[in-house]
Amino acid sequence: MIQATESLRARPWLGDLAAIGATAIALGLRLAVDNVLPPGFPYLTFFPAVILTTFFCGLRPGITCAVLSGLSAWYFFLPPSDGFIVSAQSGLALAFYVFIVAVDIALIHIMHTTSARLRHERAVTAGLYEQQRTMFQELQHRVANNMQFVAALLTLQKRRVGNDPQAALGALDEARVRLETISRIHRRLYDPGRISLPVGQYLQELCTDLLKATGARNIVCLVDVPPVRFDLTRLTTLSLLVVEVVTNALKHAFPDGAGGTITIRLEATAPERMTLTIADDGRGIPAGFDPEASRSLGMRIAQGLASQLDGTLAYAGGPGTVVRLDFAAAAPAA
Repeated sequence: MIQATESLRARPWLGDLAAIGATAIALGLRLAVDNVLPPGFPYLTFFPAVILTTFFCGLRPGITCAVLSGLSAWYFFLPPSDGFIVSAQSGLALAFYVFIVAVDIALIHIMHTTSARLRHERAVTAGLYEQQRTMFQELQHRVANNMQFVAALLTLQKRRVGNDPQAALGALDEARVRLETISRIHRRLYDPGRISLPVGQYLQELCTDLLKATGARNIVCLVDVPPVRFDLTRLTTLSLLVVEVVTNALKHAFPDGAGGTITIRLEATAPERMTLTIADDGRGIPAGFDPEASRSLGMRIAQGLASQLDGTLAYAGGPGTVVRLDFAAAAPAA
């Protein structure tokens, strides 16, 4: 019910009209029952009007209703009637009225404020849970990819070694270098100190490490990013998405060691919105490919990372593959 009152409390002018209307109704009802009531009860119908107005319309309309109701009760029902005359009796009654409505309004306002804070905290908790879930999936996926890469790397080096011990030493040394490169990529992704770097330089270093780790000597990665900066959370999320998409391109876009180019471009497209484009000139996505219907964990992780940036991810083909992320340049205000 508290959430249902948000639309009313978001329109101050409507709340003011409601306060005036509630006071008029309360005054009409009090005048209607005046002849059947015993002496006293000047605020009988005004207290509910103040409470309901504050609950449904907010603090300012509640105060407006309280003031109008107090003046109406003072003028019509506090002796001597038909005037704003202060006597000992009317002064005491007015003080009682002010105390009661002040407590009622304060309690209702605190209740609304607390409820809003709890809803906000619940939304933040849900967002953090979703972020942690996606990051955990990404970590699992990344570890699985790295293990597959290590296995493939060792298999490849084994084929090259043959029966030459000297070649075996060279192959193991090359495998060590590539594994160190993978470790460096992870340190870049999760190092808070990297936030001071411009985004373009950060992504260029990240892509260079990815190319070294995969041994893609015939692939060139071009980064075209304006001098912008993101907070640590958004930079990490954006980096994870770039790693996911670029890794996917290195795995599928250039078969049999073919050469090519991967281009990363970031540009502002609207106030507070930006577009990240990752394009390759490889063999392109299959005809009829539907990212929404794909069961690939990598696709789901990329979509989850995009949603954390308040963005949408789109895929296009021919020639090559283009992955486009439209996202918010800054995190939504709390």
